[in-house]
Amino acid sequence: MKYFLREVYALEKENVRNLSLEETKIMQNKMLEILLYFKDFCDKYGLMFYLAGGCAIGAVRHKGFIPWDDDIDCFMPRDDYEKLKILWEQYGDKEKYTYCRTDRDYNYHHAAASLRDNNTTFINMHSKDEDICHGMALEFIPIDGCPKKLHSRVWQLINASAFVLFNNQRLPDNKGKFFRFMSKILYSIIRSKKIRDDIWIYAEKQLSKYKWEDCDYVTELIGSLKGMMYKHPKSWFDHVVYKEFEGYDMPLMAGYDQYLHLIWGDYMQLPPEEQRVAKHNTVYLNTEVSYLKYKGIYYCVNKDDKAK
Repeated sequence: MKYFLREVYALEKENVRNLSLEETKIMQNKMLEILLYFKDFCDKYGLMFYLAGGCAIGAVRHKGFIPWDDDIDCFMPRDDYEKLKILWEQYGDKEKYTYCRTDRDYNYHHAAASLRDNNTTFINMHSKDEDICHGMALEFIPIDGCPKKLHSRVWQLINASAFVLFNNQRLPDNKGKFFRFMSKILYSIIRSKKIRDDIWIYAEKQLSKYKWEDCDYVTELIGSLKGMMYKHPKSWFDHVVYKEFEGYDMPLMAGYDQYLHLIWGDYMQLPPEEQRVAKHNTVYLNTEVSYLKYKGIYYCVNKDDKAK
């Protein structure tokens, strides 16, 4: 499918929190390119995804991006989330995009996977010392089956917390002061990278072992602490509905209204003006120049590692 995008202008800035709404729109136009490619890829290979977070609210409330939003988040059922990695290796446009997911060799300090544009730059402060792909990203978060038995659900939540903690390997920003305090203590006790990797790899296997076909409820385990605690009827997530997003039909989970009300309350109301800001803390952004140009300047300063 061929898409006709609006004209895109170059944008470079050190911190996205300082962007004007006009500059933010330039950044969003570039992110839209990634989303359209991702949708085509998923449609072609039969993968289900739905807009999540601010993009889901944006689709319903603004028919596009929230004016100050600085990223794209999507949900995927766990099976499709895992299939994407395999299909990407076979059929993905690796010249233009990189599939990114933390493993033993590369840490993105983010529990979700992402698709990143190799020809752009979006360097997060939390990853500025990592020799990874620092292109602009579309992030996708798995939705997992939720066990029926209480003790199994508690075990799932314990493993989800361990996964996020040791996969991210940075102090969390969105899980409250207590979780951040406990994270700091555990990081000081468990310092070995190998042990940390062993923990999150084991924890991910445990939290994701409940199959959709065997579950009546599903759950979001690697986002906010509030989101982790909820379980949702599978019917909310087992098919999609389409809403206009920046002039294109994009999928939302069938139960988007119930989900958004549960997480954000009256999401159709604009938040207070002081909250209408970008959420990322970036070192540098450039919508038209590859991050590779800035190694040793904005990331991996004084490091000699080869970029991925």
